[in-house]
This record gives sequence, C-alpha cells and structure tokens, in this order.
Amino acid sequence: MAEKTIQAADDAAASFAPHRRRLMRIAYRMLGSMAAAEDIAQEAFLRWLGTDRDLVREPAAFLTRIVTRLCLDQLKSARVQRETYIGPWLPEPVVLPESELEMDDDLTGTLMLALERLSPLERAAFLLHDVFGLDFDEVASALNRDAAACRQLAARARGHVRAEKPRYQIAAGEGESIAAAFFAASRSGDVSALQAMLADAAIAYTDGGGKRSAALNPIYGADKITRFIAGIAAKEGAAASRFLRYAVIDGLPGFITRERDGLIQTTALEIEAGRITALYVVRNPDKLARLTAQLDS
Repeated sequence: MAEKTIQAADDAAASFAPHRRRLMRIAYRMLGSMAAAEDIAQEAFLRWLGTDRDLVREPAAFLTRIVTRLCLDQLKSARVQRETYIGPWLPEPVVLPESELEMDDDLTGTLMLALERLSPLERAAFLLHDVFGLDFDEVASALNRDAAACRQLAARARGHVRAEKPRYQIAAGEGESIAAAFFAASRSGDVSALQAMLADAAIAYTDGGGKRSAALNPIYGADKITRFIAGIAAKEGAAASRFLRYAVIDGLPGFITRERDGLIQTTALEIEAGRITALYVVRNPDKLARLTAQLDS
C-alpha cells in the first residue's frame, strides 16, 4: 500500500512538473508575489495529487483553472490588506537570469501596477487571454463565466493596460548605461545630473511597507524627485549604499544595492527616449527575502 502511495505521488509530480513554471507565472502576475505564487502552485499540486488524473483530458487547462480560482480567492483578501498597506505598493521584484529574459512575457513592473487598478476578474481575463494565449472558451471555463462576458472583461482591461504600455524599446546596453549613471548621481546627490536624466513628468514609487523608511506617497515631477534623492544623499552620504549589480527587474533595467542598514534594495527604471519616466524602488524586506537568499547563496 505504501509503495502504491509513493508511486502515485511520484507520477503526480512527474506529470505536474512540465506545467509548474507556467502556473507560477500566472500566479505571480495575478498576485504580484513569488512567495504567494509558490503557495498557489503547491496547493494546485496537492489538488492534482488528489485528482483521478486518468479522467483529465487536458491537464494544462485543468491546472490553469485551479490556479486561477485559487488566485481569485486570494485576491479578495489581498485587496483588503493593500487598503491598509503603508505607502505605495509594488510587486515583489523578480530578477530573471539573462537566459530567461526572452522567455518571459512583456508585462513589466509598470504594467503590473496597471493591473492593480483592474478588478480581479478583469485581471484574470486579460492575463489568461492576452498574455498566456488561452481562447475565450478556456478563459470562461477558468473563470466560471460565459465567453462573451470574459471577452468584455478582457477588453476593459486591455484599454487600461494599453494606456500604460511602454512606447519605446531600449537599445541593447542603453538601460545598463543609464542605470549606472543614475546610481552614481543619486548617491553623490548630483542635482544637475539627476535632472538631466529625469523626464519632467517622472514619477517615483518607493515601497518600504512600513518596515523601512520610504516616501509614503508617489513623488511626482523631476524637481521633487531630485530634491528627495539629493536629500537622502546629503543625509546618508555616498558611501551609505553599495552597488551590487545591474539587473533586469520585472522587465525593466535597474540595479541592486546594499544599503546602510545592511539590507538590499532594488531600483527599476522606466526609460523613454533616453530619459527616466518612472522609478520603482523596493525596500520592503519581506518582498526582498527571495532575492536576498539568491544573492547570499
């Protein structure tokens, strides 16, 4: 009996493995947290383990339905939690190795924030159809809605997301060059250099989650952002932050630093026509735990 149970678990794990990465990507895009995505994937596996898999004709569709519905349930509680979140909320930064960059979808951190303004059903319909390529009959099955309703949900979402989609492609090496220059200027407090790199209507988000110091509201405009950054540099000094490496963070160029408190920080830059239009700075240690473990390993 024990041998049969072990064999069944092994069979379930083997048949689940080819779908795991895609399921993780769906869950992360829905929830903005890799830790939550891992929990969702594990719960999906447990349900897969308890399913009569011989009766499942399309495992990918079956597992997608499970993950989508689990994510929708979690989004209900997440919405309540984010209403009490201290300061701007940013998704957990995901740093992909160079070998995987082209394999990922084109949803950057910018678009993740756009998704936050959608209802959970709009978000799910858009992601499943526009990003992961499911037809509307499959989306309808996952959301337990009819196909026409799902088409409307995706269309509404698409309108919001298109308004946020970056309009400029970054040339190879340009992102790294601008990120390096921005780091140098921000740590030295070089006001002229910062203003030259920032678009007039730039916006900065800093996510400390109430656990590390950060601006409590988005900072609008190059002048205000420059004063904010220069003030930090004057207070802490250029040596307070150590550059660890350049990185592509949720599809955007940026860098990882170790700050004066010994904890890491990620900075992602949205760039248009050679100037920075948005900054996404994650300081919340809970959202950096996975990345810290990777760096320390």
